[in-house]
Amino acid sequence: MNHKELSPKSAHITLIVIDDHPLFRQGVVETLSLEKDARILGQADNGADALKLMREKKPDIALLDVNLPDMNGQQVTHQAAREKLSTRVILMTGYDDIEQAVHAARAGARGFCSKSIEARRLAQIVREVAAGKFFFDGKSFTRHELDFWIDENTAAAQRLYSEPGTPYRPLSEREMEVLDCVVRGMSNKEIAALLHISHQTVKNHVTSILRKFGVEDRTQAVVFALKRGWVSLNDKHI
Repeated sequence: MNHKELSPKSAHITLIVIDDHPLFRQGVVETLSLEKDARILGQADNGADALKLMREKKPDIALLDVNLPDMNGQQVTHQAAREKLSTRVILMTGYDDIEQAVHAARAGARGFCSKSIEARRLAQIVREVAAGKFFFDGKSFTRHELDFWIDENTAAAQRLYSEPGTPYRPLSEREMEVLDCVVRGMSNKEIAALLHISHQTVKNHVTSILRKFGVEDRTQAVVFALKRGWVSLNDKHI
């Protein structure tokens, strides 16, 4: 992918900020607006609008929440990469872990950091990514260094996924439908009626989800999926 290289000392870095929590989003916008070399072009609260802003405004950087109510941040990043959009994505998460970081990098993100990051450090990461660097696991990388880091950490992260090469959907389509229902607090009987499948089939899917996530119960499965942005409490897929 061809990107223009920015010199933070002589050019503005244009940004968009995407997060479905208004207070956090506005805080990021206001923080970066104080930086003399940064210019905010827009903000949104969902993945579809994020892609629209990238296509229309062509910002240098998109600061994107991993856990969005429609498409998750990794899916948005993957789509932007497929369309060869020029915007460099920095994914932000409230639940920072190495597995998420690896899949963010494989999706095409240029950076990945925790939402608890200090304002000054965030501005620094934005400048590094704008200048062509990659930021993951608290460190700045060149492309070659990042590729080596991904190779080192992929084996551990890949074990969570049933579809090799597709890090954006951790489960099958039917399992995702069942998981969405579980997130909404539905019983197995209610899920069976909604999806027009047998009660035993629902139990089998739930058991498979727990096994793939490596958790012991439905509550742990919901927390596990929410942390990684695979589902949202606002999901309405069904």
